[in-house]
Amino acid sequence: MTNMSSNSIKLLAGDVHRGLAELVSERLGMPLCKVNVHRDSNRETSITIGESVRDEDVYILTQIGSGDVNDRVLELLIMINACKTASARRITAVIPNFPYARQDRKDKSRAPITAKLMANMLETAGCNHVITMDLHASQIQGFFDVPVDNLYAEPSVVRYIREKIDYKNAIIVSPDAGGAKRAAGLADRLDLNFALIHKERARANEVSRMVLVGDVQDKICILVDDMADTCGTLAKAADTLLGHGAKSVVAIVTHGILSGKATQIINDSNLHSVVCTNTVPFEGKDQICPKLDTIDVSGVLAESIRRLHNGESVSYLFRNAPL
Repeated sequence: MTNMSSNSIKLLAGDVHRGLAELVSERLGMPLCKVNVHRDSNRETSITIGESVRDEDVYILTQIGSGDVNDRVLELLIMINACKTASARRITAVIPNFPYARQDRKDKSRAPITAKLMANMLETAGCNHVITMDLHASQIQGFFDVPVDNLYAEPSVVRYIREKIDYKNAIIVSPDAGGAKRAAGLADRLDLNFALIHKERARANEVSRMVLVGDVQDKICILVDDMADTCGTLAKAADTLLGHGAKSVVAIVTHGILSGKATQIINDSNLHSVVCTNTVPFEGKDQICPKLDTIDVSGVLAESIRRLHNGESVSYLFRNAPL
């Protein structure tokens, strides 16, 4: 009887927004698995895995942009199901920016909890494990009956701040009360003070007034948040901080969704720069917005895949960024 060969990793990605998947593939030293994606004239998606995944450890990496969320979600579900029916041993969905994460609770009558629906759909499709980054609400992990590794961009952000910003003369600022814990954690890592902006909303996605708690006089203000969507909050926060004597304002966010007129708002704002990780593709927005900068998190994702495949602890990555 011959010995069975050890299971290997198969890394898959769709045919759109492959940038991050290619960086992860390069770091792991393995090619992306062939995937044939065909879109019919009625826009139905047909996916065929181009090589055998039987009894393999499969990782499907998807980058979800600002305008094509539903298409990419369905593409991911079909790819997971294709691998399941092809007898993959374990299927891990690597979703750096988890879609519908802001719909994590029933905040008004007859409102859906769509993040829970996402969890149900992923599990029904055949997903055995999920890797994501900086979940908008960490309790979303509890929506799943399969393991969820919620990685943090913080170690990569700390490295960026130390290398690119005169952080000794800086202060960490949270643009809202919800992000106070994140800002305080980052401030502790860098041994800096932190300030907080309390925003009062007249209606959804529209901030009426901002109140600053803390002293930012003559400081470089580092605004930290988990996502930047329309960027209206960041622009108003920059005005508030500069109005209180700040030297300059740099925004650092994990997920740069940048929908609608976000690039125009950033260009017209008093923000010195907006730094995003590459969890969400820029889709050419960096060409029309020179204030945008990127932090590469492909190393974190590649290392988490390697550790998960080898049965090692992933918690090391919560505090350390791989080189």
